[in-house]
Amino acid sequence: MLRPRLRIPRAPRLGLVRPSRSIHTLPELQYIWKEDGPTPGLLTKFGFDNAWTQYQSFILNKLNQLTTAEPGQKNKWEGKDLKTTLLGTARDAESAAIFNHASMAHNNHFFFKHLAEGPVEIPNTLKTHLETSFGSIETLRQQMVYTAAAMFGPGFVWLVKDQKAGGFPSYKVLTTYLAGSPYPGAHWRRQEVDLNTAVGSTEKGIETARQYLENTAYGSTGKEPADQRHKFAPGGIELSPVLCINTWEHVYLPDYGIAGKLAFAERWWNFINWELVAEEAEVKK
Repeated sequence: MLRPRLRIPRAPRLGLVRPSRSIHTLPELQYIWKEDGPTPGLLTKFGFDNAWTQYQSFILNKLNQLTTAEPGQKNKWEGKDLKTTLLGTARDAESAAIFNHASMAHNNHFFFKHLAEGPVEIPNTLKTHLETSFGSIETLRQQMVYTAAAMFGPGFVWLVKDQKAGGFPSYKVLTTYLAGSPYPGAHWRRQEVDLNTAVGSTEKGIETARQYLENTAYGSTGKEPADQRHKFAPGGIELSPVLCINTWEHVYLPDYGIAGKLAFAERWWNFINWELVAEEAEVKK
């Protein structure tokens, strides 16, 4: 049974004002809609509508506004998919807003699309790989659930695959905060100083941020063509996300309350579509 829900007045549904040439629309999820919502037992109908339908629509609508060019002008990110957009703007100090909205929309969708209507058994091959990496499925469960509960601030906890050439696939648990991305190609925005806010919006500040983002690649002077620079930030390795849990307050707060993040994370584990996780990891059954 879910804990008593915090009574929050429901805001009017946000209307979408989609630019005519935009491509970012609310994706369909592979759920069977029930009277009490598509994922009863995890999120109520209100909770699901708040965290997915309204929030994702708001983020995508804002991204469309940021990337759709005015008549007679061009915007290089207009018509690009979310992953391409977030990777392409990760090193551009002036595109912080585009990166944040594209990355958040991608992460939120990644969370919701891997939910199931109930327990799904882990395919045998994937189970073997995960047990090799973590010792047991229970250890993996504890790492993801308790890491999510312990995060001081909103973000995501990811299960990522590290596929070394010719080696046995290895999996790790990774955390990102706010709209941070798990993709190594986007880790340019994972500095100890947040360049989105620390340098201000002055011309000098933007130039300082641009130079920092351009010069931090291995061996890069900032003058090489973009396709010749190292594609990862320093320390970056080839990782592929296969699963995540969303720890933003608007996801769990309506149904689980202020102190309910652990209860939400524990219940989430029983609503993972492991068949889709195996597809994401490119693992055969």
